[in-house]
Amino acid sequence: MQTNEASQESEIKQVIRSLCMMNNRFMNFMLDDNKEAAQVFLRVILGDDKIKVRNVRIQSFIQNIYGHSSQLDILAQDSEGRYFNVEVQRSDEGAPARRARFYSSILDTHFLQPSKLYEELPDTYVIFITENDVLHDNLPLYNIRRRIDENAKCFEDGSHIIYVNSQRRDNTALGKLMQDLYCTEPKNLHYHEFAERMEFLKYSKEGEEKMTDVIEEYAARKAEAMAKEKKIEFAK
Repeated sequence: MQTNEASQESEIKQVIRSLCMMNNRFMNFMLDDNKEAAQVFLRVILGDDKIKVRNVRIQSFIQNIYGHSSQLDILAQDSEGRYFNVEVQRSDEGAPARRARFYSSILDTHFLQPSKLYEELPDTYVIFITENDVLHDNLPLYNIRRRIDENAKCFEDGSHIIYVNSQRRDNTALGKLMQDLYCTEPKNLHYHEFAERMEFLKYSKEGEEKMTDVIEEYAARKAEAMAKEKKIEFAK
């Protein structure tokens, strides 16, 4: 008969192995300091195979001493100095237009140093990958740019906001990337750049140890369930 400790360990493994990249924290683990994987995301979403990621960080906290601060899920920089913020949103309420606007502005204020000219402000990309089609036009991708109303020309200020509809999971490069976001098994991934990291996180002891917050979340849920059971028993 399985001991409680062995049973708990088995349940933890099941929780970890059921995760996919649409889980925000698991996505963070997948991309943390993983330039190759981040590069796949950006190349496919932006349709640019020449993007070379220089560095990538997760949970980057940007302090705003005059107002609301932000914690960015994924922040990457490429060889051209452009910055890319990727946010995974399962809740429609987590991806409003004004949040995208704010994230874009906070990147600007953070990355333009006091001694620099406005012309040196780097291009920025705020990318929301949403579980549902929050903009409701059934498009796989929404590229949002400022434009001049009178002539419909783009106003080239270097800021870009992109919404990716993860419901569009067809056989295009972007559709396959969206399929991978919901995939739980490394062997079924389309992009090999994700497979090795997922294999490590889900099927190695070292990988499981890295995912301490997932395990803590599991323990918290378990404790909450047990407390509810005891409360019901006490009420009887």
